Amino acid sequence: MNEPASEHAQIAIDLIDGRTQVAQPAVSPDGSRVAFVVATTDYKKNKTFTKIWIDGRPVTGGDFDSSPFWSPDGSSLGFVSRRSQEKGESTLHVIPVDGPGETRTICSMPDGISSPVWSPDGRSIAFTSRTRHERYEAEDVSFQSPRKVERFVSRLNGENWTFDRPSHVYVVSALGTGTPRNLTPGEWQHSGIDWVPDSSAIVTSAQRHETWDRDWAEDIYQIGLDGEIHRITAGDGTFGRPSVSPDGTRVAFIGATDNRTYPFNDPVLVASLGETEQAVSDLTVASAGLDRTFTPTIGGSSPIWLNDSELLAVAEDRGDTNLYRLQADGSSAPVAVTAGRLSVLGASAAGGTIATAQTTATRLGELFVDGEQRTSVTSPSTANLLEWEKFAVPTADGTDEIDGWIMRPPNFDPNNSYPVLLNVHGGPFTQYGEYFFDEAQMQAAAGFVVIMGNPRGSSGRHTYWGQAIMGPAHHAYQGTGWGAVDVDDVMSTLDGALERFPFCDRDRVGMLGGSYGGYMATWLAGTHSDRFKGICSERAVNNLTALEWESDIATLFTLEHGVSHLDDPEFYAERSPIRFVDDIETPMLLIHSEEDWRCPIGQAEELWVALRLLNKEVDFYRFPGENHELSRNGSPIHRVQRAEIILDWFKEKLG
Repeated sequence: MNEPASEHAQIAIDLIDGRTQVAQPAVSPDGSRVAFVVATTDYKKNKTFTKIWIDGRPVTGGDFDSSPFWSPDGSSLGFVSRRSQEKGESTLHVIPVDGPGETRTICSMPDGISSPVWSPDGRSIAFTSRTRHERYEAEDVSFQSPRKVERFVSRLNGENWTFDRPSHVYVVSALGTGTPRNLTPGEWQHSGIDWVPDSSAIVTSAQRHETWDRDWAEDIYQIGLDGEIHRITAGDGTFGRPSVSPDGTRVAFIGATDNRTYPFNDPVLVASLGETEQAVSDLTVASAGLDRTFTPTIGGSSPIWLNDSELLAVAEDRGDTNLYRLQADGSSAPVAVTAGRLSVLGASAAGGTIATAQTTATRLGELFVDGEQRTSVTSPSTANLLEWEKFAVPTADGTDEIDGWIMRPPNFDPNNSYPVLLNVHGGPFTQYGEYFFDEAQMQAAAGFVVIMGNPRGSSGRHTYWGQAIMGPAHHAYQGTGWGAVDVDDVMSTLDGALERFPFCDRDRVGMLGGSYGGYMATWLAGTHSDRFKGICSERAVNNLTALEWESDIATLFTLEHGVSHLDDPEFYAERSPIRFVDDIETPMLLIHSEEDWRCPIGQAEELWVALRLLNKEVDFYRFPGENHELSRNGSPIHRVQRAEIILDWFKEKLG
């Protein structure tokens, strides 16, 4: 007989088990119907199941159905699943929508199917899939040949090795009568697909040049069904999510116009499909007039053409993530289509109908059509979610203000005094804001006041807010580097909240963060130990120098810091929080995943060994089989266990 869950485990189970939400809306060509994905998490089965719905009911019966897309005449719906008898294979299917008929399997692929799109003439379906080296056909790894690694970024968190299984563009008959044809064989990686109107070619983004792993440029390409390949852009930006105009003369896409700089408020750009090698200076900025990123922290989609002159695209704005209407020629500033305290998770438009999946702090993703909510799939266990209160505090230098949020515990009494948990997000170029965030809900449900903020370096603001902590030697903008004004802003957010909300007990404050937030956690433990009763540093960056050879994206950090660890080793050492380990006096909780390739577990091991040798108070938990995304996409059981560890630990330390 299973033992009943602990109080804190039950809080997490209530927020995870049965969690149901809408994603991936797809409007039919005539605008009359919307297909979408409904995802439901089953804690006991330790899985999240997905089905395709239309008109408020499921139309597929698989366990893992996703990525709905319509035939040009709207009579059929395609989707991706995992219905093969072969373990790990992905399958592509088509079902009739307007009449009788069976679900047809179009093809099976051994290593995933992404971005499926029907050709305008209805004859073909294009998608991307990884093409595996023959070593993957071996009985097990003991039979595999060794890998000769010749590129940076050859292994990605959550994907493992990628250079020997590149993502290619495939085309297959929509009748399911042939085998998929690879249009882009070779070493190059591709992502995102759209067709030209006459169905003769596909537009995609790719890194098809020899120096891609040193200059980080990514371009828009036109791939002809006859094998001809043309580069639309000129190798001076980082572009993705292409979308072809209805008349076939232009392509819209999203990306940075400086491939040597990160972060960047990615604009929506438009290029001519009749020209090749178009430099950044030749592109039209359709999103001119809104200095925000169109690559949001959550959700987002390719630009959507409403007609030959107007587009839709999703952008962040100070915690909100809304859908905007843009002029393709950039002649006027974007206009919000959705508005308010919400986040758009995905969008689709056709036939005069606009569909979005939207979330708020107190509502998981639901379907909205032309502004009206059309679904109510959210499970009863999330019916009593707690609300944020947004506030702002001035920066320490008085040059701007910082957006912050506070969440109170249930049954809140303003006359009581509550322990406080300060959260810092990862990235750092991401944002907290108006979306369902189970971490905050769990912490508040356990009796803590939750405080969060978007310090300089975060997204959702003007360009120089995000770039404020780039390195002082960066070619594009000379910031302070990590561990400077960002630290000031985090402490200003905390101090502002403690001053404004007297029910916050300033003597019982804990802090936690993951990834860059883990960097900040270790930094504060070493520089502000006297302010915190306990700090949790999760999947952290503790040694910037080591990250430059350990991480799956090693060498990309120069896009932020402006110099490499070889150019300026002192800068990397100076900005690494591990150097403060002697000064850490507050108890620390370290959490890391064994298969984290973004911030490998050696980052935690270095800190843990040092703290143990110095006889500091530290607890260290390692999660098997998980990667950098444990808190968001880890197994339901592991996510509950993680939450229980964190809540139990802070209850002990903060009282």
